[in-house]
Amino acid sequence: MFPNPSEVDPEGLGLVGMGGDLAPQTLLSAYAQGLFPWFNEDEPIAWWCPEPRCVLAPDSFVPSKSLQRLAKNSQWQWSVNSDFESVIHACSLPRSYAKDTWIHDEMIEAYCQLHQLGYAHSIEVWEDKQLIGGLYGLKIGQIYFGESMFHHKSNASKVAFWALTQFCQYTQVQLIDCQLPNPHLQSLGAVIMPREDFLTVLSELTHKAGVNWHDFSLTRYAVNALLQRFQPQPQ
Repeated sequence: MFPNPSEVDPEGLGLVGMGGDLAPQTLLSAYAQGLFPWFNEDEPIAWWCPEPRCVLAPDSFVPSKSLQRLAKNSQWQWSVNSDFESVIHACSLPRSYAKDTWIHDEMIEAYCQLHQLGYAHSIEVWEDKQLIGGLYGLKIGQIYFGESMFHHKSNASKVAFWALTQFCQYTQVQLIDCQLPNPHLQSLGAVIMPREDFLTVLSELTHKAGVNWHDFSLTRYAVNALLQRFQPQPQ
């Protein structure tokens, strides 16, 4: 059981606990209470619950005109849970703006375990057989907790996010947790929610029955079908 963020972090700095482990049940308990781990390798595990929270309702995402044009003429495909390990490893690679990564071996092992247990899920974007973009996170009940995304080709991560919002609508996921506010996510439709409001909504959504995303892991979908904003059709 984790401490109440409002009690241990009344100033809203976000850090609410240190220590513990990354065992599956620990992580699931943390996420269900609004916390997530974020720490550097060889440092104690730090548990965060930001104030305010960045969230997105799946039906509020509106793709830009340029992204719609890309999709219309695209031969790319997207999938769910077809290569989780490759996605998380790609997300762990250093970025152009930072040499270090918080997605180190301990984190990768922990989330791969959650994937095997049916809680961690990835969205992949493909060009033929090449993985060119994707994202991963956790789903508990009817909320998806986004963790990280990557792209090897321009706009592939945006396509993955677009696919995520469509798939969330299709599977009755009501909210995507984007964790920390940033201009990029807000440009995609994310909004700011007070921590207390988020924790109230979280308690409701995690107790609602969810669709098993692993049931969709063998199918790839055409990216240009995202324009229909409808039930994804296999290709």
